[in-house]
Amino acid sequence: MSRNATSSASPPSVKTPSHLSFPASTILACAMATLPLLLAGCQKQEAAANKLPVMVRTETVAIANYAPRTSLTGAIAARTLNNLSFRVGGRVAERLVDVGQHVDQGAVLARIDPQEQEFDLRSAQADLDAAQAQLTQAAAAFERQKTLLARGYTTRRDYDAAEQASKVARGSVDAAQSALANAKENLSFTELKAGAAGVITVRQVEAGQVVQAAQTVFTLAEDGDRDAVFNVEETLVAKTPAAPAVTITLLSDPQIKAMGKVREISPAVDPASGSIRVKVAIPDTPAGMPLGAAVIGSVSAQPLKAVILPWQALTLSDGKPAVWVVDQSTKAVTTAQVEVLAFGSGSVVIDKGLEAGQTVVTAGGQLLSPGQTVEIAGAGQ
Repeated sequence: MSRNATSSASPPSVKTPSHLSFPASTILACAMATLPLLLAGCQKQEAAANKLPVMVRTETVAIANYAPRTSLTGAIAARTLNNLSFRVGGRVAERLVDVGQHVDQGAVLARIDPQEQEFDLRSAQADLDAAQAQLTQAAAAFERQKTLLARGYTTRRDYDAAEQASKVARGSVDAAQSALANAKENLSFTELKAGAAGVITVRQVEAGQVVQAAQTVFTLAEDGDRDAVFNVEETLVAKTPAAPAVTITLLSDPQIKAMGKVREISPAVDPASGSIRVKVAIPDTPAGMPLGAAVIGSVSAQPLKAVILPWQALTLSDGKPAVWVVDQSTKAVTTAQVEVLAFGSGSVVIDKGLEAGQTVVTAGGQLLSPGQTVEIAGAGQ
């Protein structure tokens, strides 16, 4: 009884729930899984603290003369253009030349119907014949009066009248001769001739058309040295030297070149294009540069002091152009904002922001950050 009572009095045993138990194998597996993550974090912090220098290429800043070269497209034009016209009016009977045709000096270009001028010539000839007949009669009467006056058979009044009639007849003959010469000249004006050798560039008449005196019929570009004509922006004219040497290159064949000199600058701006017309004289114009040929004119502007760097050196700092500058003592880089004057083929021209002797990164700048140290490629060689 007592043993049973004692057994019944002992406290009941309490069991731990199964989901709260952690076997040793589970704890070891978790530790092994967490260890690589902890080691990786430590390695990143150590790499950040001991960041390796970036390999870059650099260039020492040097101040140089920069003369921007400007190229424009123009055309070959004649230095002298003649507007040819008839000096008398009439109906065009013949047109003997066309646009683009080369003519020699004195060549007949067109003719007008000479019927009216031939009639005027015949009339002038008749007037001259009549005046000469009157002169012959008046001269004979005067000679007779002179003889009679010497013998005392006439009066002084009759002598003076005969002398006056002879002078009037002489004047009539002179006037008729002038009218005849004028009629002959007008007849010659029915043929339009070239005043100089050249090329016909404009034709404005056809056979059968009635033209007035001094109406332009043809435009002739005289032979000789040519001009290259360009429409230039006003600001470029202001920046260009007074008498620059201009290189003229044929657009269709760059092998054909010539040197020219500015001959004429228009004093007014063209209201239609907003440009200024510039004519460049081309002495001894090559035969390969015909009238109307497209050419390229290149000229250098006034030289300026600037820094010329490869375009890869340019970056941005606060939205403005900048470059990476290397401190020679610490090899650390900083950004320096610059003012860009112009962009060239593979280069950038910097006006302000750099000084001579500074070291600028020209390759590898996209990997840099302010204060980072760099290693210059080829510095140890």
